[in-house]
Amino acid sequence: MKLFFDGATDTGLVRSVNQDAYYLDPEGRFFIVADGMGGHAGGEEASRLATDAIRSHIEGRWSSEDSSEELLKTSLVKANEAIISDQQSNPERSDMGTTAVTVIFRPAPGEASEAANAEVETWCAHVGDSRLYRLRGASLEQITEDHTWVNKASKLGVITMDQVKTHPWRHVLSQCLGRPDLNEISVQPMEFLLGDRLLLCSDGLTEEVSDHLIAELLKTTRACEKVTLKLIDSAKDNGGKDNITVIVIATDLQDGEA
Repeated sequence: MKLFFDGATDTGLVRSVNQDAYYLDPEGRFFIVADGMGGHAGGEEASRLATDAIRSHIEGRWSSEDSSEELLKTSLVKANEAIISDQQSNPERSDMGTTAVTVIFRPAPGEASEAANAEVETWCAHVGDSRLYRLRGASLEQITEDHTWVNKASKLGVITMDQVKTHPWRHVLSQCLGRPDLNEISVQPMEFLLGDRLLLCSDGLTEEVSDHLIAELLKTTRACEKVTLKLIDSAKDNGGKDNITVIVIATDLQDGEA
């Protein structure tokens, strides 16, 4: 199954600095989005450190006997450790942290990666509220579950789902990278079929653009590079109050449309 993909990031219309980071593996093996926080320089550094650490670990252990679940979870643990180490060396960045969402497409155990018909597993991992969506047909599904106070409160019945969207604490994270008490790295396998599309994004997109419009843009715009730009433009048209980062992955394109 051949993948087509594109990614883009934008500072938005309000922030002076872009604290998001992303990575597209040139071979289409894995993809990362991170949304940093913690001061002018801290957020930038946290998202960069996380992206670099995740990329380095996945590349270094790609052909190992590690399961895909173990590979992903350890990569985020390594990212957490890298940020904490930097905090200790640079006290002015002691409050920095970042979200992260990662997707990998990896040959199943026992499959030769170079085989044309090798079965490929799709796994995702995340910490925080950067998201992964899957479009199948006309239906958009959020694959990841936000690690936020409002999400936990809604599960407990403290607030309603309608209140989640506007609650003043909706940006308060229950987990992020850069904390010694990190105890929730969500890792899961997922189904990715011919014709599906995946979207990795920071909350600078989802705060400004409805799921309905996201689905419409993913469904009606074929070339990945055009979709990423349309999504970012839509977020900016609706205020662009935060940095905006998106990665779109598709299987349903023709070679000439990559």
